[in-house]
Amino acid sequence: MNITLRLPSPLLHAVRADLARHHAHAGERVGFLRAAAMKTTSGLLLLVRGYQPVADEDYARAPAVGAEIGSEVFRKALQWAYRPRSALLHVHTHHGRGRPGFSGVDLKSGREFVPSFFTTIPRMPQGMLVLSDDDAHGLVWLAEDHPPVPINCFAQIGNHYSRDWRDA
Repeated sequence: MNITLRLPSPLLHAVRADLARHHAHAGERVGFLRAAAMKTTSGLLLLVRGYQPVADEDYARAPAVGAEIGSEVFRKALQWAYRPRSALLHVHTHHGRGRPGFSGVDLKSGREFVPSFFTTIPRMPQGMLVLSDDDAHGLVWLAEDHPPVPINCFAQIGNHYSRDWRDA
C-alpha cells in the first residue's frame, strides 16, 4: 500500500524547533501529530493538521532511554485526536541529515503503544514518525492486529506548492 504523509511547511518547522529544545532531564523530546486520513486511488493520504508537544513535566526520569512518557501523556494525546477523529502519530527526532531510522527501543515501544491507540480511535490509521533535519521515516498501523506499513512518501506543503522533504 502506498502511504503519503503531507505536512504544512510552517508546522514542520515548528515541530522540528520544538523537538530540538533542551529538556532538564530527558535526552530528547517527543510529541504527537494528528492527521486526517483518506483513501485515494493510489493508497492512503495522511494530512497533518496539528502538533501537540509533550509538556516538560510529563517526562519521566529514565537515563536508559532518550525520553520516557507515561500513560497520562498518551491519554492527553488520544483525547486531543478523538475530536475531530484523527490518525495519531507519535513523533521524535534523531537529528542529523539523511533518512533516519528507528532505534530498537523505538520499535519495541512503538509496537507496544501504537496498537493501543485503536481502543480510543478505531478505524483510523495510527503510527510513529522519526525525523532527521532534512528527512523522515514512519510506520503506520492500519489495524490493531496487523503489522505496520512504512510511509513511503513525505511531502511538505507550502503556500502554493508541494515538494518532497528531501528537497527542503
